[in-house]
Amino acid sequence: MQTAWLLGVVSHRFEVSALVLGLLLALGALLSGLAHRTFVSLAAVFVIAGFILGDGVTGILHFNPESPFVSEMATVALVVILFRDGLEVDGELLQSQWRLPFRKLVLAMPLTALIVAAGTKLLTGLSWTEAFLVGALLSPTDPVLSSNVVTNPRVPALVRHSLNLESGLNDGLALPAVLALTAALSAGSGQFVWWRFVLENLVFGFAVGVAVGLAAAWLAPRDVRLEDGIPPHQRSLFALGTAFAAYGVAVLTPHGNGLIAVYVGAIVLGIRRPDIRRYFENQAADIVEIVKLGIFVVFGTLLTFHGLFGSGWAAVGVVAVTLLLARPVAVFAALAGTSTDTATRAFMSWFGPKGVATMTFSVLVLSEGIAAGSTIFNLAALTVFCSIIVHGVTDTAGADWLASREEAKSVAAAEPRAQPELGDEPGSLSARQ
Repeated sequence: MQTAWLLGVVSHRFEVSALVLGLLLALGALLSGLAHRTFVSLAAVFVIAGFILGDGVTGILHFNPESPFVSEMATVALVVILFRDGLEVDGELLQSQWRLPFRKLVLAMPLTALIVAAGTKLLTGLSWTEAFLVGALLSPTDPVLSSNVVTNPRVPALVRHSLNLESGLNDGLALPAVLALTAALSAGSGQFVWWRFVLENLVFGFAVGVAVGLAAAWLAPRDVRLEDGIPPHQRSLFALGTAFAAYGVAVLTPHGNGLIAVYVGAIVLGIRRPDIRRYFENQAADIVEIVKLGIFVVFGTLLTFHGLFGSGWAAVGVVAVTLLLARPVAVFAALAGTSTDTATRAFMSWFGPKGVATMTFSVLVLSEGIAAGSTIFNLAALTVFCSIIVHGVTDTAGADWLASREEAKSVAAAEPRAQPELGDEPGSLSARQ
């Protein structure tokens, strides 16, 4: 009897979740045109909807943040989104314009984590190790929330490429630090060698990504005559299968980083086979959108007023340090001495939103049962929630602002210099008179 009741509850929850998600997707589709013409993004709408429907307000939807379903759904979202963004990396830009994203990855990202950690330590009662874990959680940027920026053709290609490559790689680069600090805080971590842990994660993940990407590029037929045998949507599924294969191989490999493998594999496949990239872009948009919006709804349901503001004004201070201080200072410092102007640096320093990666990593920390896990999760959750709102409402305006500046500069550079009138030329009759 108890088992039957439990199954009934689970079924009921699934049916309610399916109904709500279906209604939200339909409503989001109807409002998508309006969202593009306003400052409100669909990501922000879905997070707010999840918050209202979750335990924080009405309790219609309920998900246990420590359940495997939540962490696995977030991982699936990361795999799909990272693969999509990796495919969009332009090979020529990767070879010629790698310096900006490289500077932001090796300089701005660690500096962001350090500033956030220092602010967290100053504002809260967390230890230094716990504060550094908060910094690691909040250091990566989210390709989902910056998608309207990196896909807007009016934004300069250099800026779009830089933000896209940075947001794709820093998710995987942050994960080893998150896992290392979490393991160090967990009971019975033993003789934990952090540098070996990080090195093995990066090396194995990168190697698996290259190998799977090359293998997929070789396996996919190139002969145009086979087009009728393999329709476009099947080629798109082949690409998506490559993403999950790269993740699985990397994770099953000792110490491999699946997220890095997915992103690197997508870059390799997209460069070696631009045709596969086009098939995926044309056929898989619906899959990416469903996964993206679904994870935002689930994340919204995990938020409560009590949890978000459990640390009081200290939590608000951590958010302010992360969004208004750490990222801008880190990006301006990393790009010092480059050819970018102040407006471009300001644009790239602002559009470093926190999203799916931070959500996933925070849920991972919460499930490990460390002493300050709930506090760390709520600090990260409040930052993500605020980032989704403020970056979601400024992406269109910010992209238009930078695009207008660049277009004005292009027009000014293309205008011919005014020619002097005949009578005003040196040596002319009127001039001599």
